[in-house]
Amino acid sequence: QFPGFDDLYCKFCFVYGQDWVPTAGLEEGISQITSKSDVAPTTLVWNFPIDITFKSTNPFGWPQIVVSVYGPDFFGNDVVRGYGAVHVPFTPGRHTRTIAMFVPESTSTLQKFTSWFTGRRPEFTDPRVVAQGEGREVTRVRSQGFVTISFNVVTKDMKKLGYDVSPSDVQNPALVPVTEGIQKY
Repeated sequence: QFPGFDDLYCKFCFVYGQDWVPTAGLEEGISQITSKSDVAPTTLVWNFPIDITFKSTNPFGWPQIVVSVYGPDFFGNDVVRGYGAVHVPFTPGRHTRTIAMFVPESTSTLQKFTSWFTGRRPEFTDPRVVAQGEGREVTRVRSQGFVTISFNVVTKDMKKLGYDVSPSDVQNPALVPVTEGIQKY
């Protein structure tokens, strides 16, 4: 949801700790350009799957996805419309996360006017900085839009490493005999 903007596209990348290794999938990518529809004029939909597999023996540095949204300005230049990041959920299953997006702002009125006039708005040279806390306290930003991501998480061998990441409703499943669910006709 980016009120007032249209024809936006999305870039993504993952940030993770040094014990983590991607074993399959793409660490970064770019979506198609999407436009508002007459049915849902406030919603933009990028319906593209992101598939990645990580492995680690240490939960420190759990992966985060960093999302950057870009679109044209008044002069047709591609400018950043929002940055945001969220951790990949810890528990297996389907999860939905909404990320509040933000854009960096110029610190002075002269810089704001110059950046608008030249079409060179403030942006991060590396969007991965969004997922890190270092240096963020001196960055001036403005909230702008939301991105909703749907995750399907699968974990493997977490119990072997001593971690219990089962959702609370799956920790004590009721055991039902296999024959009980079979209908006789």
